[in-house]
Amino acid sequence: MRWPACGPTRPARGPEAVSATAESTSVIDQVRAYWNRRPCNIRHSTKPVGTREYFDEVEARKYFVEPHIPKFAEFERWRGKKVLEIGCGIGTDSINFARAGADVTVVDLSDESLELCKKRFEVFGLKANFYSGDAEHLSEFVPVEKYDLVYSFGVIHHTPHPEHVFDQIQRYCKPETELRVMLYSKWSWKVFWIIFVYGKGAFWRADELVARYSEAQTGSPVTYSYSFGGVRRLMSEYDMVKISKDHIFPYRIDKYVNYEYEWVWYFRWLPMPVFRWLERRLGWHTLIWARPKTRAS
Repeated sequence: MRWPACGPTRPARGPEAVSATAESTSVIDQVRAYWNRRPCNIRHSTKPVGTREYFDEVEARKYFVEPHIPKFAEFERWRGKKVLEIGCGIGTDSINFARAGADVTVVDLSDESLELCKKRFEVFGLKANFYSGDAEHLSEFVPVEKYDLVYSFGVIHHTPHPEHVFDQIQRYCKPETELRVMLYSKWSWKVFWIIFVYGKGAFWRADELVARYSEAQTGSPVTYSYSFGGVRRLMSEYDMVKISKDHIFPYRIDKYVNYEYEWVWYFRWLPMPVFRWLERRLGWHTLIWARPKTRAS
């Protein structure tokens, strides 16, 4: 069984490095090919891909399983504001920023994902600016202008040099720009689960195991996870406004892949307040609110 989420381990500005693959092509080409083969959440619906019904089901399932996302993004807050999304995937969050009235610009490395995102906007009669490319070189293909929000959910940990992305993002920031970013959590239930189930407790293989088994399709070419300290090192050019954890996947995977939502036995008997307490300490998603550092003149 594989985890059905998208998703992960080396900060370039810290000791938690992870990732790896063959050297026959560049790593970024491997990352692109990986996500082109199976864009994130593409199997969240059984309806014909690209239809209104398909996109509605994808959104319903995504936010049912990950209800913290709308709370984190606060789509309505950005009405009339400029939003830059790094790694839009098939556009579930993107479309909600646009529905809320934001001026949306989206970027993705995966051509297949971006085409579906464009189709989604077309189906719902909404507009955005779409750019395909490597976020480590963002300013080479996205016009440099200032944004109110730079948003990235579960993406930057899949690029070979995440620090380059954060360096690039600074070019799109004014002093009051807000960053909202999700990165995978190093100290999480999911990491421990992968190590014990797939690695038989071999903690020294954690990087390899997390990279291989964290996503719906095995073998992500690059996957990083971070402690809170690792996040602060990676984002050292930003002021941390808030950092927290959320999201433990509680469902039986054999049921989930058939669109059934039955909790595994060891979570089923936990009172919800206890489960939420556990998510705040061992959640897979590190949620980051940040701003560019103010510099003395």
